[in-house]
Amino acid sequence: MEASEQKAVAAASSVPDALETSFGSEAQIEYVPYGRLCRSPLNVRKKAPTGIEALAGTIAGKGLIQNLVVHEMKGREKVPKLGVCAGQRRLAALDLLFSQGHITKDYQVPVLIVSDGEAVAASLIENREREAMSIADESVAFRLLTEEGKSVAHVAALFKVSEMVVRRALKIANLAPALLDLLRDDKLDYEQAKVLALADDHATQERVWNDAPNAWQRRPSELRAALTKAELDASENPLAKFVGLDAYEAAGGYVRRDLFSDDQNAGYIADADLLHRLATDRLIELSQAVAAEGWCFVETRTRCYQAELFQYDRIASTTRKPTKAEKAELAKLVATRDEAKAALDAYYADQDSEEDEALWEKLDNALNDASAAVDAYAERFETFAADDMKQAGAFVAIDEDGKVQITRGLRCREINDADAGSIAQLAHAQRNRDLPPKAKPLHGEKLCKRLTAHRTAAVQIELAQQPTVALAVLMYRMIPAVFDDVYGQSYIDHAVRIDVHTSRDALVSNADDMADSAAWKALEVERTKWSRMLPKRTDELLAWLLQQDVDVMSNLFAFCVAATVDSISPVDRAHPVNEVANTLELDLTRYWKPTRAGYFEHVSKDRIVTVVGETISSQAVGELRGMKKGDAAAAAELRMTDSGWLPEVLRNREVPRHVTYRHWEDDEESDADGTQDECNDGDAEEAEAA
Repeated sequence: MEASEQKAVAAASSVPDALETSFGSEAQIEYVPYGRLCRSPLNVRKKAPTGIEALAGTIAGKGLIQNLVVHEMKGREKVPKLGVCAGQRRLAALDLLFSQGHITKDYQVPVLIVSDGEAVAASLIENREREAMSIADESVAFRLLTEEGKSVAHVAALFKVSEMVVRRALKIANLAPALLDLLRDDKLDYEQAKVLALADDHATQERVWNDAPNAWQRRPSELRAALTKAELDASENPLAKFVGLDAYEAAGGYVRRDLFSDDQNAGYIADADLLHRLATDRLIELSQAVAAEGWCFVETRTRCYQAELFQYDRIASTTRKPTKAEKAELAKLVATRDEAKAALDAYYADQDSEEDEALWEKLDNALNDASAAVDAYAERFETFAADDMKQAGAFVAIDEDGKVQITRGLRCREINDADAGSIAQLAHAQRNRDLPPKAKPLHGEKLCKRLTAHRTAAVQIELAQQPTVALAVLMYRMIPAVFDDVYGQSYIDHAVRIDVHTSRDALVSNADDMADSAAWKALEVERTKWSRMLPKRTDELLAWLLQQDVDVMSNLFAFCVAATVDSISPVDRAHPVNEVANTLELDLTRYWKPTRAGYFEHVSKDRIVTVVGETISSQAVGELRGMKKGDAAAAAELRMTDSGWLPEVLRNREVPRHVTYRHWEDDEESDADGTQDECNDGDAEEAEAA
């Protein structure tokens, strides 16, 4: 048996541990017939062994690699029995093979014979001192087998594991040797190793690890972000869900697979342009079918922007009476939806059972799918007048779940009073024009995160100083959840995360100049003050809180609420934190200054020139144009630091619009007329929501 095969066998969970080659003497390994072996009363492991079938299969395929430790049993036999004091699982596996007829009593078994006095110690050492094999070594063992020509299927069958287990082990084995050494020494944990294994080349793996010197940077989520920053998460991206990984790969796209996820769409898409092109092509096909219905225009969008729909009026529609067959089909869909809802309710009601996230997700997805099927079927009953359709159109877009959303009956408000000729001209232009190219944002994603991190810190320190506002902000977040019968149909985005996550690490990771911020320094002073006052043990915390006066409690409460505020955003748009900032009358110029490191190094030279020209003078612009980018950034800092200027991201104090959603309700027991009325009611509610 080759050494590499021995290592591979040791890798499987069903295979015994290290060889017992000697114990307390210079005795050599001997081979004795299986028929002489029996279980020793001196074996300290009394619990019945497990995994015997898998171990028996390994022994049948590879032979017994490890010897047993035995001692002579007292008895009347001329050839005494040998009691196994170390190797109980192997003996049980041999017993199983004998009962199945795979071995005979003459089958030769390697043993080490020890004295009765040594037997208990041998058993104790084996069961107490045995150490589980390193994940790194197990993974390398599987790789050695495949390098010898063994297929993944063969290795999986040999060790009675799934092929996915083998593939995952091979991914770990592909880590750079230096990282494997860290994994063996517990300086790199398994979760970190799984993320680093996403990269196929050792140089990238080591670069990402070495570029993350701080503990927070080496969290799996941070490592994954560093590896896939230019890629799209297929399990989260709507376009990836819409197109499908199979279609994307068939078109030549590369997917960085995440073998350690059970999600069938787990992976990262490298070619965003190809994905967008495939999604657009498919949307065009769908839009052609919608246009054939007779609409004046059909727009397609790879993202569904509800705000864009507010620019349109909705033309009147009618709901036709469903046929008998359609009514029966709708009743089946409603029944399926109700069954799915009952199953999910039963899961919630079963408080005695342990939480099963996989089961919950399955039941929740089933309910969502069933509800969507009811809504989609009901849409077929809606009809529009042919004359009205000539003045209106439809939007075909992809929602956040990667599903197609078709909104029909939209009429531009600007042309409501136009004459027929103008409508025709506009419709012709809309049908034939290409979608405008996506405008390049003024500030990139990384810079937006940097700037909004400073915004977050400023809101936090201001909020920490106003306990009454902090209480109102928290209650504003909690009340819609508590009184869901009143606010259940409203969607309000919030700045405070009620599941109590602080954003302290995120502020530092997104803005490397955060330590110089006045807001950060003030926050750290407050944090240090409270850290000194608080008890050091968690079990003393509640009693300590109950002993404090109102001032201490209210100020500590305000600081804790403030620490949960998170407004870091990759884009410049309306944000719920602005509602808090406006309430606090926050002056961001007190906390942020336009410096070289904080802003000018992260924008183009043309942007620097534009900002200085608009804020200082045209003369300063002339001086900057003749400088290199670095010198221009330094010069801009000298002129702009005390100017009170803020970038557009920080000047944006717009609050997201609060939207109320209503849903069409159906009653499976209603007659055909009742179904029609319900559909009409649903249309009215939908129009009101729009």
